[in-house]
Parts: sequence; C-alpha cells; structure tokens
Amino acid sequence: MDKLPESAQRVADLLTTIGHDKPVVMLPETGKTSAEAAAGLGCSVAEIAKSIVFRRLSDDAAVMVVASGSNRVDENKVAAIVGPLGKADARFVKERIGYAIGGVCPIGHVGKTVMLIDEDLLQLTNVWAAAGHPHAVFNLTPKQLVTMTAAPVADVALRA
Repeated sequence: MDKLPESAQRVADLLTTIGHDKPVVMLPETGKTSAEAAAGLGCSVAEIAKSIVFRRLSDDAAVMVVASGSNRVDENKVAAIVGPLGKADARFVKERIGYAIGGVCPIGHVGKTVMLIDEDLLQLTNVWAAAGHPHAVFNLTPKQLVTMTAAPVADVALRA
C-alpha cells in the first residue's frame, strides 16, 4: 500500500488508537465536495459526513457542524445552539482544527472545537468522513461518529 499523506496518516493512527476497524481510503480524485467524494466512493451524497467550520463571535472558538452531504447547514439553527457565528477562513480552520479545507476530519483537532452532528446522519447505516486530506476518507456508522466526537446531535439542516 502506498504511504498516506502526513495529515491522513495522523487520522489513520488516531483511528487505530481508538480501535476503529476501518482503514483510511485514498480517493483517486479529490473528495473536496460531497458530490466528488460520493462519486469516487459509489455512495449517495447524503452518506458523506461533511465538516463545516464556523467562528463563534463571542470567544473566537471553532464551531464544527458534521452534516449530511445532501444538506445545507442552517447557520441560524446552529447559532441558536452555540451563539452568533462568523465565517471561518482557510487559515482559521487550519490553525484551530489542524486540517486544510477539503480534508477537515471530524476527529483529531489541534484545539478544543465546539461540535454538532446533523440529526439526518443518524438515519443512515454508514457514512464517509474526510480523513485529513482532500483525497482521504474513512467509513463509520453514525453512532461511531457520535461516540468518537462526543458531539450533541441536532437539527442543523436548512429545510425548504
């Protein structure tokens, strides 16, 4: 097997440490968007657990929402739970979370992260999450995601 990029190897090592039995998979094409990742994996867009990062205005904390790839995150719903939000630029995400945008993993953050998990993910059997690199993903159940992150599950999706 080819060597994983450093950031993906960090995730693979963390998954091994916590006893997760699924490997980090490298996609031949980028998985920067949910649609690209789903196409590369042969799954539905809903099965992509995308990580969206915001900046909480009150204390500059990183706020991550792990949402179903088919959902748009409703910033107002998230703000009602965690407080007023601002945009998180690429530098903020890299400094506070530890991963570059396009490969933001829901675990293994460099600092404390306020997290929420999209309740719609719990309707699925398995999901795929970014593993620290735009081409790297790993498979897990929604229950494993909740356990790994210790994040509350919430209604965060924008509804039509």
